Amino acid sequence: MFTIGGSTKKYEVFLPVNYHAKLQKENVQVKYKLDNKIIKKNISINIIDGNYKKNEIINVPKGKVTLSKSNKKKSSKEYSKVFKKVYSLIDTKNYINKSTFIMPMNSKITSAFGNARIYNKKTKSYHTGTDFRAKVGTLIYAANDGIIALTMNRFYLGKVVYINHGRGVYTYYSHMNKFDVKDGDMVKKGDKIGTSGVSGRITGPHLHYANRLYNVTVDPLQFAKLHNEIVKKYH
Repeated sequence: MFTIGGSTKKYEVFLPVNYHAKLQKENVQVKYKLDNKIIKKNISINIIDGNYKKNEIINVPKGKVTLSKSNKKKSSKEYSKVFKKVYSLIDTKNYINKSTFIMPMNSKITSAFGNARIYNKKTKSYHTGTDFRAKVGTLIYAANDGIIALTMNRFYLGKVVYINHGRGVYTYYSHMNKFDVKDGDMVKKGDKIGTSGVSGRITGPHLHYANRLYNVTVDPLQFAKLHNEIVKKYH
């Protein structure tokens, strides 16, 4: 939940829906205080099919799909670190109350969020972000204001930067070549955070741009579009 333009009377609230959620109606209760009275409103929402691409075929080295025991342990340890330092932390501060999101780079999108991915003829996962075409060394920019929550080198994602935008919102930038920021740095929208590369599980150089809301992976472009429209309309 974000204030719009810092107002205490205007808020935008996002309800992240898991990719694997059932297609059904869900009831949501909104509760707020008005003139010293508690107001409750019940809202019904429909979870609908995202109609994502079903068969995105990718060929990578066998060891990147069927992991060895040591790589499984390494991957699990990495996720635990990210969960502890990023996903499980909900910052009470709001770093983007007046700021709209921009693209992390100006390039062609080569793979959209939600594509069901077939690695070496086996369906293994869905695409958790948006891929931008980028040769090695292409500049990557912060999509919005925030704090660098973590920089690290992961088995699947390679060199990755996580930006905390406050209120449980994180963007992250993967398969990088090098970092131009460090943990704890404050960044503004459009600041250079590093360059693209070929690190991690990857078939060629590109940027994987992703988004988490309250530890739920969502479409980063859809979230940015909705946030930007709300800010422009009500600020």
